[in-house]
Amino acid sequence: MIEFHQVSKQYGGGSDALSDVNLSIGAGELVYLSGPSGAGKSTLLKMIAAMERPSTGTVSVSGQDIGRLGASGVPYLRRKLGLMFQPANLLNDRSVLANVMLPLLVTGASRIDADKRARAALSRVGLEDKATSEPLALSGGEQQRVAIARAIVNRPQIILADEPTANLDRGTADKVMDALRAFHEAGVTCLIATHDESILQGAQRVIRLEKGRVVSGRAVAGSTGDLP
Repeated sequence: MIEFHQVSKQYGGGSDALSDVNLSIGAGELVYLSGPSGAGKSTLLKMIAAMERPSTGTVSVSGQDIGRLGASGVPYLRRKLGLMFQPANLLNDRSVLANVMLPLLVTGASRIDADKRARAALSRVGLEDKATSEPLALSGGEQQRVAIARAIVNRPQIILADEPTANLDRGTADKVMDALRAFHEAGVTCLIATHDESILQGAQRVIRLEKGRVVSGRAVAGSTGDLP
């Protein structure tokens, strides 16, 4: 479903955010990206969403070359994706329900259908009782779960989550991760970037980045050997 072939990304000044990255992620996989801050995790996720383009190499999503994707094709790509980037970026001038409805409304869904699907998404993350609340009235963990609901309301094929548990206490972080794992179990491909080593315990596939390079793709539990 996702392929990186000899992908590098350079910014001004000659710094390399990614360098010669090769990886393959199949449909329905749950993959964690690990590594220190600045390792290239966010850049890698943004390339999948066409928020960044490779300087060299090829990134493809469902067979589509992201580097050749025109501006008119980006919205159609993103309809396949559920995006969670830091910060949650909820709109504070509208309710939780309105925040979750927004991705549906901008793609042409009726208000009735958007309302129904947004309430179902909030129910999936255990926040159906917060539909009429304002984002500022929620805890950090609740805001993150609203971001998950917004990410999955379009029934995406792929979820990209960048540090979804950052600055959360352990109990709240566990709830956020449980919600993401539930979508994986329903068949959604999930890529989760994290520097929290405790989240990686029990993970089946972890890709580690250091200084823009993939230094390992390892099986942590349930299988053996390195993974591509």
